[in-house]
Amino acid sequence: MNKKIPMRQCVGCGTMGSKKEMMRVLKTPEDQIILDKTGRKNGRGAYLCMNLECLQKAIKTKGLDRSFKMSIPKEVYDNLEKAFGEEDGTE
Repeated sequence: MNKKIPMRQCVGCGTMGSKKEMMRVLKTPEDQIILDKTGRKNGRGAYLCMNLECLQKAIKTKGLDRSFKMSIPKEVYDNLEKAFGEEDGTE
C-alpha cells in the first residue's frame, strides 16, 4: 500500500509540493516568525518553495501575513531572505 505524501501549498506562487520539497516558515506561540529547517517545531507553519523568488512573491502579496493572521515586520522578512540565501548556497 502506498503511503500518502503530505502536500503543501507555497504561499508565494501557489504551487503544490511535498513537505520535503518545501521550506517551512513558523510562527511560534510567542509570535516570533522563524525558518523551521526541521519541519517539526511547535507552532503555525506556512510553506514556501525553496527559492528566493517565492519568498519575494509572498512578501509582495502578503502571503505570510495572511497565513499567520498578523502583519509581519520588515526585519523578519530580511532575516528570512538571509536564511533563504544560506539555504540556496548563493551567499
